[in-house]
Amino acid sequence: MRLVRHPHIVELKEVMANKAKIFLVVEYVKGGELFAKVAKGKMKEEIARKYFQQLISAVDFCHSRGVTHRDLKPENLLLDENEDLKVSDFGLSALPDQRRSDGMLVTPCGTPAYVAPEVLKKKGYDGSKADIWSCGVILFALLSGYLPFQGENVMRIYSKSFKADYAFPEWISPGARRMISSLLVVDPEKRYSIPDIMKDPWFQVGFMRPIAFSMKETALEDNIDFNGDDAGGSGGSGNVSGSEDGNSNGELVGAKPARPSYNAFEIISSLSNGFDLSNLFETRKRSPSMFISKHSASTVMAKLEALAKKLNFRVTGKKQFTVRMQGATEGRKGKLGMTVEVFEVAPEVAVVEFSKSAGDTLEYIKLCEEEVRPSLKDIVWSWQGDCDSRQ
Repeated sequence: MRLVRHPHIVELKEVMANKAKIFLVVEYVKGGELFAKVAKGKMKEEIARKYFQQLISAVDFCHSRGVTHRDLKPENLLLDENEDLKVSDFGLSALPDQRRSDGMLVTPCGTPAYVAPEVLKKKGYDGSKADIWSCGVILFALLSGYLPFQGENVMRIYSKSFKADYAFPEWISPGARRMISSLLVVDPEKRYSIPDIMKDPWFQVGFMRPIAFSMKETALEDNIDFNGDDAGGSGGSGNVSGSEDGNSNGELVGAKPARPSYNAFEIISSLSNGFDLSNLFETRKRSPSMFISKHSASTVMAKLEALAKKLNFRVTGKKQFTVRMQGATEGRKGKLGMTVEVFEVAPEVAVVEFSKSAGDTLEYIKLCEEEVRPSLKDIVWSWQGDCDSRQ
């Protein structure tokens, strides 16, 4: 869901967890399921077309990000207060790394009445093409008020879908029939692609492509880089050069831009190991590098300068509530450097975040564990991941 931020996809706001459950905080979509409208009977063609256009726009965006939904159906399509469609429930979705070397998926999943025939053949299937079949079933249901493949049991439904055995009601227009017939094609290679859909005259009536968020904007906003590193700012900010992520002499070339504030969920994450979900969104293993202090930001800054002196680190840069420091001795990958940022969230509550800016990662972790943490214990309320440290 972080990969597919789009006007017609339910937006993921925050993530929390305890030891038993993960909680996804998503945007509030109060119009209910599209299924409720389908259950009342057929829709007017212009209304059905609008929902289909919004669905295809969202699915196209997902596919451009390598995400296939695999469970598209009216129950998973919500409506907002403006009666616009929002795709939800990515519980069965697949990412590129779940595909075989030939690009195919192998896990059969979905809802029987909406599943593409090739998904059940155990030979591998293209998830994007399977999603398009489901879109065809949805369009048929919107225009007809019932499903194209029905039966008294699942096998009866499957036998009809394997043959694309369905009949149009008389009220569906020729343009809509042509669209559905091009989507519900048993051979996925002959099935309409999304470019084909968007070029179709019936689809183009009144279609306005929504402005979607780019991958770069989403990555920066979520502080995620999809190569596995923290996202930096625009220009060259956030980048370092040389061995690993520092230059040859350990000097800091750029620093990660400071966040303006921390919200409640981020503070919760820093207090409890059970709430730390960084492993869901990052590929690098990191040591705990953030703590909460019940002291003012200015007190914390003074303590950090004293720490630099104790460690024989040179302060190479200092801005308001940000300190950059560098070691004096050469390590395995040059001189060790770190950046410390202090965020004052209340007059006597500060969040302090450490990050390595140069040098060897293992040396940095060892320094944090053996020197930094003991030296700061008198101002630390809780380190990230230390669920018992407040007791």
